[in-house]
Amino acid sequence: MQTYEFNPSSAMPLERSHAGFEFDHASNPVGTRLDEPRQPVIRGFIIHLERARDRMPQVERLAARLPVPSEIIEAVDGRVLSVGEVERVYRRRLQKPYYPFAMSIGEIACFLSHRKAWAAIVEQGIDAGLVFEDDVEIDDAFRVAFAAAKACLKPGSFIRFPFRMGKEHGKCVLSEGETNVIQPTRIGLGMVAQLVSRDAAIRLLEATSIFDRPVDTTVQMSWFTRVSPLAVLPGGVHEISPQLGGSTIKSHKTLAERLSREVLRPLYRAKIVFHSRRFIRDAIS
Repeated sequence: MQTYEFNPSSAMPLERSHAGFEFDHASNPVGTRLDEPRQPVIRGFIIHLERARDRMPQVERLAARLPVPSEIIEAVDGRVLSVGEVERVYRRRLQKPYYPFAMSIGEIACFLSHRKAWAAIVEQGIDAGLVFEDDVEIDDAFRVAFAAAKACLKPGSFIRFPFRMGKEHGKCVLSEGETNVIQPTRIGLGMVAQLVSRDAAIRLLEATSIFDRPVDTTVQMSWFTRVSPLAVLPGGVHEISPQLGGSTIKSHKTLAERLSREVLRPLYRAKIVFHSRRFIRDAIS
């Protein structure tokens, strides 16, 4: 199995020395003025586990409704990961604040699946990828949410579409009617849907060749990844895993493990909030 090692010399970041998002003008369609920035090239990537065949109708429905051309990213199957493959990518207690739990095989496979999606963005040379997990449904609000995210897209952007309302708060960077794009004080959990720029994909691949915690809480660590996610509220997405037979990554936990998590989880989250606020404060000072 490939673990998607990334060589940064193989891709040129989109960084620019000025604000705003301008794209390369290698080719301009007939009739396009050279001084007009072209529209970003965005593709959809739906992460789907091949053996979860009962989810394929939802994948097809989602692909048909997305506003960009889409393809399937075959998810890494935790059931076939060898001990050696896990040891190459996973180490406990690499970054502070330390993650207090051991990752499950499903969580490791999920992280590797998102790395596959980030690698596809870079390898295809597109400007951004709209990355979805396969247990997601979009509603009518997604059209406006995607337009707002696209308006905020620039090199390094990572823009989340949360499925839980009321969980994220922060400075508003764009408002369009009832839709707001914010810079969260604490980035929410869950990786159901994101708009990921090529620069952000490069940075995330560089930072996570070896990881110590699940992908969503890694993305919370802007001071480590050098990626500062935004969030669109409402996101126009819904997690529908229960309707599709349940999660493909959750593992059974003993009573002692569940009790331990109830104690340690809020302590860890408080540390993430502290680091996030300090990072934002330092960034604007």
